[in-house]
Amino acid sequence: MTPSATPSAEGIAEAARKASGKGKPPVHDWNPDFCGDLDMRIARDGTWFYLGTPIGRPGLVKLFSSILRKDGDDYFLVTPVEKVGIQVEDAPFVAQDFQAEGEGRDQQLTFVTHVGDYAAAGPDHPIRVARDPETGEPSPYVLVRDRLEALIDRKSFYRLVELGAHEEHEGASWFGLWSGGEFFPIIPSDELP
Repeated sequence: MTPSATPSAEGIAEAARKASGKGKPPVHDWNPDFCGDLDMRIARDGTWFYLGTPIGRPGLVKLFSSILRKDGDDYFLVTPVEKVGIQVEDAPFVAQDFQAEGEGRDQQLTFVTHVGDYAAAGPDHPIRVARDPETGEPSPYVLVRDRLEALIDRKSFYRLVELGAHEEHEGASWFGLWSGGEFFPIIPSDELP
C-alpha cells in the first residue's frame, strides 16, 4: 500500500492474519512505510471503534491488539507491509482481573486483560499509579508488553488495595504493592486517612 492509499480495517486484519501465525507477531521487527491514519479508536474502557461503531467481534479486537505498537506517544497497527495510526484515549488494554499468589515480599500478582494477555507484575511489568491533577483520583496501570499498558479496572484496584503494605521507598513511607520481588508505590502513607 502506498502512503497516499486509504488504509482499511479489513486490509489490516487480513495482513495481520497472514503475519501472525502462532503467538504474537514481531511488530517491533517490522518497519513498513506509514500509510496514514485509520478511523479507529480505543476508548478508556477498552472498547475498540471503527468508523465510530464499536467492533463487536472479540476475535477481531484480539487480532488487532496483537499488531498494536506504540512509538513515542503514538499508537499504530503494524504489519510487514503497512503501518497505520489509531487513537487511544488512555491505555490500549484494560486489566479486568488478577490472581495473587504468596504474601508480602514473596507475592506475585498476575493480571489478565480484556483481550486475553497476561502480565506478571514485577521488574519487566511494573505497576504505576497516575493521579488526576484536579481530583487526585488514582488511575493504576500495569505494563503488558512493548510499552503497552493496561488500565487496571476499579474492582481489581480495590482488591489490590486490600493486599497493600506500608514500606519505605526512596526515603519516605509509601502504601503500595509487592509483586515479583519489587515494591510498587501507590500513595504516600501520610496521604491516607
